[in-house]
Amino acid sequence: MKLILGTKVAMSQIFDADGVVHPVTVISAGPVTVTQLKTTETDGYQAVQVGFGTRNEKNISKAVLGHLKGLGNFRFLREFPLAGGKGAAEMKIGDKIDVSAFQEGDVVTVSGVSKGKGFQGVVKRHGFHGGPRSHGQKHSEREPGSIGGGLRTGPRKGMRMAGRMGGDRVTVKNLKVIQIDSAKNEIFISGAIPGRRGTLVEITSTK
Repeated sequence: MKLILGTKVAMSQIFDADGVVHPVTVISAGPVTVTQLKTTETDGYQAVQVGFGTRNEKNISKAVLGHLKGLGNFRFLREFPLAGGKGAAEMKIGDKIDVSAFQEGDVVTVSGVSKGKGFQGVVKRHGFHGGPRSHGQKHSEREPGSIGGGLRTGPRKGMRMAGRMGGDRVTVKNLKVIQIDSAKNEIFISGAIPGRRGTLVEITSTK
C-alpha cells in the first residue's frame, strides 16, 4: 500500500508526449514520517500513523510530545488502515515516505475537506429550480416551495432545505498520477480534488 499526506497547491495542465492536455491538481506532498504502527494484538486492528508538517513545540500537548519523542514536532497526524496487514511488515517507526513511493500512471484515492460555503439556499445547495418566472409570481425565483404537504408533524425527516454547505470530508477515487517532481516534492494528479489551496489531503494507492 502506498500512502502520503500533502497540501493542495493549485490547478494546472500538462501536455503528454502525444500532445494531449491533462488538467491536473498540484499537491505538495511529504515527506511524512511513520510515527506509530498499530497491530491486531495491541489495538484490535492494523494501521499506520504518519506525521506531516511542522509546528511550534509550545502549541503541542505534552501527551503528543511524549508520543512523538525523537521523531519531530508534526503539525498533522493521520492514520491509514492496512487491510489485512498489507504493507505493515515493510514499515517501521521513523521511516520516511516521500513522492518517490508513487509512480506515473498510479491510480490513487484522494481524501480532503471540501470548501466551506456557509449558509446557502436550496438552489445552490441542492440544485432546486426555484419557482416559476411567469406573470403573477412575486419573488419566488429561488424559493424552496412546499415543505410540509399538510403533515401535522411538520416536514419529513431528511427534507432538503437551506443550510450550511461544504466543509465535508470528500473522497475521490480512480484519479491518475500524471507526473512527479521529486526535487520539489510535488505530485500532479489528474482532475480536481476537494478543498481550497492549502487544504490537507490524504493520497493512497493499493497497487
